[in-house]
Amino acid sequence: MADFWLSLVDSFTSAFGEAQALTAWEAVAVLLALAYLILAMKGSVWCWPAALTSTAIYTVLFWKVSLLMESVLNIYYMAMAVYGYWLWTKGGNGHDGVKIVSWRLSTHLKLIASTTLLALIIGYFMATQTQASFPYLDAATTCFAVMTTFLVAKKVLENWIYWFVIDAVSIYLYVSKGLMLTSVLFVFYVVMVVFGYFMWRNQMKTQRPSDSMVVLAGAA
Repeated sequence: MADFWLSLVDSFTSAFGEAQALTAWEAVAVLLALAYLILAMKGSVWCWPAALTSTAIYTVLFWKVSLLMESVLNIYYMAMAVYGYWLWTKGGNGHDGVKIVSWRLSTHLKLIASTTLLALIIGYFMATQTQASFPYLDAATTCFAVMTTFLVAKKVLENWIYWFVIDAVSIYLYVSKGLMLTSVLFVFYVVMVVFGYFMWRNQMKTQRPSDSMVVLAGAA
């Protein structure tokens, strides 16, 4: 009987220690993700190194709590952080970085339709072939986040509108999985993306007309 209680205490202590470690890493990831958002709102290229480090941590955290698509998503985020850094510094026609642009409504409707279809297919696979939690919701936030991250790298103004919806839905996922610090972060995100939209729109108005016209022509 004594051995049983000692084993129980050891198991509890081990689980508690692991939970504390996860919370500490989550706190680091949250701070870096917050830095990414603030820097991105300002149009600073340093948002991408912050994103790279934060998403590397989240890749492991989400895997541990069985949000499989969220974990895969963060691997993609790491790749996009490298691509975004390159595009903002070396991309564009003059190889001096891309400018903020706005895409037509028809382009966004096509993106939404194709992304929704892909999310349904992936969600069905996850629901029938894996033990993933909230398969359809997880797949939807993942697919739209993949698409929207590309829009951030391309500096498409409307990315902030997509993020508003994605972040609002993600709050439910994270609360359900006990990632409370991340949930609080995403509540903050929902508010800040509104400011991000207007900050980018004001920045776009100060760009040279020729800069916007060149990229807009490719968004038909």
